[in-house]
Amino acid sequence: MKESFAYCADRLRETDRDHFLATLFAPAEKREALFALYAFDSEIARVRDLARELMPGEIRLQWWHEVLSGERAGEAAANPIAAAVTEILERFDFVREPLVELIEAHRFDVHNEPMESVEAFQTYAERTAGTIVDLAVRLLGGRIESTVAHESGSALTIANLLSQLPRHAARRQRYVPSDILRHYGAGPEDIFAMRATPELRAALAELRLRARRNLARVVAAKIPEIAKPAFLPLAPLRQWLIDMEKPSCDPFRPAVVSPWRRQWRIWRAAKSFQRIGA
Repeated sequence: MKESFAYCADRLRETDRDHFLATLFAPAEKREALFALYAFDSEIARVRDLARELMPGEIRLQWWHEVLSGERAGEAAANPIAAAVTEILERFDFVREPLVELIEAHRFDVHNEPMESVEAFQTYAERTAGTIVDLAVRLLGGRIESTVAHESGSALTIANLLSQLPRHAARRQRYVPSDILRHYGAGPEDIFAMRATPELRAALAELRLRARRNLARVVAAKIPEIAKPAFLPLAPLRQWLIDMEKPSCDPFRPAVVSPWRRQWRIWRAAKSFQRIGA
């Protein structure tokens, strides 16, 4: 494995072990591309953590936009993730436009604007996590209905929202859609003050229900065998969502699934795909 791809694999092992482990179940000749794709996704997703103000965040996203456009060849060669992605673009040009759209969707992260509606949330999920699932399937050589990638992306995005709720609240960033909050009589200040009111708990319960329905639809879909490694990162989610339903669970102290249990669920789903939803 080339140095840049090995770096991507090491980064995933440290920062996104679910996607790292899932990739190990892909054919050996497909792993480099998946490591590069997932490492790129992780790098873009953490721009808001690295740049706490708007302008530095926009500059980072624009830099990646120009890397994908081929305008930063020299700088990209010095960045192992950019170098790996650039090589993947040369092999599989179909990933370029979706990744550019993914960067544009992540501009929401750095602007600290509220997520106004379920529709806006769905669009964000489809263009970020859903795009990564769809591209992973295509890199594996498979084809799926776009709705399956969207369902997967929605489940992953909801899980990230719920797991990162305390961090988002601390920096007054809100991904919980306004229309869901209004429906249950919860307010944005409940989130920012980290008040687990009954109304906020009800709004978050609806999001968990939506994620579980997403998972059920993915399991029911016709997914070719070759594409299944792209969906293995979903395997730890259902039990975690159930754990979050416990009355004693504080949404601002989310439940944690131990690394070995996450690994076991991914391994189990690799052996029996239906276990993703069980």
